Amino acid sequence: MSSVAVASKTHEEIESIRKSSLLVGKTLAEVANHIREGITTLELDAIAEKFIRDNNAEPSFKGYNGYKHTLCISVNEEIVHGIPGSRVIANGDVVSVDCGVFFNGFHGDSAYTFPIGEVNEEKLKLLRVTKTSLYQGIAKARSGNRVGDLSYAVQSYAESHGYGVVRELVGHGIGRRLHEKPEVPNYGKKGSGPVLKTGMTIAIEPMINLGTRQVIQLKDGWTVITSDRKISAHFEHTVVIGEEKAEILSSFKEIEIAISKNKNITEIIETLI
Repeated sequence: MSSVAVASKTHEEIESIRKSSLLVGKTLAEVANHIREGITTLELDAIAEKFIRDNNAEPSFKGYNGYKHTLCISVNEEIVHGIPGSRVIANGDVVSVDCGVFFNGFHGDSAYTFPIGEVNEEKLKLLRVTKTSLYQGIAKARSGNRVGDLSYAVQSYAESHGYGVVRELVGHGIGRRLHEKPEVPNYGKKGSGPVLKTGMTIAIEPMINLGTRQVIQLKDGWTVITSDRKISAHFEHTVVIGEEKAEILSSFKEIEIAISKNKNITEIIETLI
């Protein structure tokens, strides 16, 4: 069993992380307002950066280990860390958008996957299952449980549908730094890993593949793709551990309001816990 020591956050720190996390949700909603067939990923990145800076915050990702952009935008077989550029969003694409915000000394982090235009049911099911697996993990993120309990919940749900669960990339603690202890894998064993304690803040982010769990990192040093080139989905919330249950500090509410108004995005319906 792990002996990783992770400090709990104070009430004031948690509220600061909440403000940053909610701004991430608003930023992703702004992306949802504009995402469509024909727009480039770099155009979406510029929209997000302007929105963040207009709200007196900074993009968490820009400058992180030399990364040059505000968003990670991963299309179809790209799992995470897709670099914004000249790629044009096409009808039928599945687009994962990961965003971090630094505001008043604290980070927030969240991700959402958008199906663009005519997306078939096989792809939509992957998105629904991935999103639901996030909530399965959150349901186990309570004081006294271990990281492995939530990791197992994500893995078992996704694998029960025949999907590949990415192992090379994980969720993480979050606070004054974008990535803190503990690591939060999307696979694991019940009763293993660091103990979850009230006041810990973590980002839970299932990355689930339609096919194999095996991945390849591209030569750009960032983009990670599925080895079989089948699509992948990614959803992420920042949460704080509570005595009885986790509280979600980020929000999909404004994102999904924007989706409902954007005829270019197919709505996904999933069962929430």
